[in-house]
This record gives sequence, structure tokens and C-alpha cells, in this order.
Amino acid sequence: MGQKVSPIGFRTGITRGWQSTWFAPKADYGYFLIEDQKIRRYVDDRFNRHMPKGAVAKTEIVRTRNEVKVTLHSARPGVVIGPRGGEVDKLREELEDITGRKINVNVIEIKEPDLNATLVGEAIAEQLGKRASFRRTMKQFCEAAMNAGAKGVKIICSGRLAGSEMSRKETQKLGSIPLHTLDADVDYAVATARTTYGAIGVKVWIYRGKFGEENNDRSQRRRPPRRVGPARRDRGPAAKRGASRGVQAPAAAPAVAEPPASPPVEPKTSEPNTTGAS
Repeated sequence: MGQKVSPIGFRTGITRGWQSTWFAPKADYGYFLIEDQKIRRYVDDRFNRHMPKGAVAKTEIVRTRNEVKVTLHSARPGVVIGPRGGEVDKLREELEDITGRKINVNVIEIKEPDLNATLVGEAIAEQLGKRASFRRTMKQFCEAAMNAGAKGVKIICSGRLAGSEMSRKETQKLGSIPLHTLDADVDYAVATARTTYGAIGVKVWIYRGKFGEENNDRSQRRRPPRRVGPARRDRGPAAKRGASRGVQAPAAAPAVAEPPASPPVEPKTSEPNTTGAS
């Protein structure tokens, strides 16, 4: 049987960082782990399950000796921050009541929501909950991700699709998904659509290229195109093939004019002496 590995856990510590960064002794490790889970569940319930939705895709937690730094990655930072930062202050106070520690909250904007697997999966689950066509929805989000710059997308929906009696699995795929390449930036997420006829699971894979490849692509786009002079075009078999097919070859550079030759000088002949000698 095939052994499936999560692309996120497969790359964590190699090409991806941890979502929780802290160190604890053995006695406090389990307590800190449960505390992180409470923070993530509260943030998800507040900004992703109730209107207005803040579209928070990832919550990073960094613990220091004195405080806990919580970083929210959101596609709609205006909703998370609120007018004059009121929502952030309220969130910080609520998290301090839950944990009993000093909390510092930061918000980072996600510039391309179509390239984030978590946001795509939640959007598909929301559409399925509104009884939208699953095939059209999957195809629509696949094309949106490819148009945003993804190199490969795969979406799998499983459950009682369209309310059928027997559950099944449908897959939509565009491009390539190199799951065994550690250097590949593959984002993965799972979402659940709660419908009247049961739960439908949604899995999303988005291949965004290799790590560090984006900067190289931008530098190559800015480089001006290479120009070929007329002298180089005349050389090679391409110009000869074009001439044999009746294609007019580019005109060659004019030759340097040589100075005109001087007229030939006629040899002088000796005339007979008419004076005569006595």
C-alpha cells in the first residue's frame, strides 16, 4: 500500500521552519503544547468561523522568557487589525486571559491568497457548504492558482458529493506536484465542509516552485534581451537556406571604394631626324 506523507511535516526542519519555536524542560513541554493549541483554536474560531472573516492561514508562536509572540498570517489584515488597532488590542487581552502570560500580537499580510493551500481549501469548503457544484468549484480554484503563478495544483474532494447515497472521491489536477523533492515548495492543507448530508473533506496541494527560485526568475525577467548585429546574421547556414527558399537576405555592408586607376601612358616613339646632315 502507498505510504502518504504530509508535505509540510516532510519539509519541516529542512526547508521549512517550525510554526512553534520554543524550548521547554520535560515537565513543562506538554503544558506549553496544549497552550499553543488553545491559542490556535481560539484564533481560528474567531477569524475563520465567524463574520467578518479575517482569512488567517497560519499562526506562528515564539516563546521567550518573559512573553509569547503570536504572528498571524492573514489575507485580510484590515479585518484582523480593526479600526485604529482595536481588534488586535482586544485579541491580545483575550489571549492573555486564556494563557495567563504576556502576549505580543503581530499581523503579516498574505499577498497572494490563491497560492495559499489553507485559504484555497477553506474557500472550497465554504462553496461546497453553499451547495455549489463541486466540479466547477474545483476547476475554478485550480485555474485561479495557476493564473497566480503556481506550477502545479491538485485538489481532492471526498465524501457524499452532490448529496449522492454512496460517497466517492474526485480529483482535479493541473501542472506537476513533485512530492519527493525536498527542494520543492509544496503547500498542503486539509479543510472540512459541513453540509446537511454529511461532511466533505477537501485536500489541496499547491506547487509554487523551488525554494529561492523566485528571486532568480525576477532577475532574469529584468535582464534586457540580447541583440544580434547584422554582421552575425549573414553568417551561418540560416542565411543560405533563406536565400535558397526565396527569402531576401539582409543587405551586406557597402564595400570601401578603391581610388580610380590612372589612364595608361602611351610609349613615346623616336621621330626621324628631318634636318639631315650635310
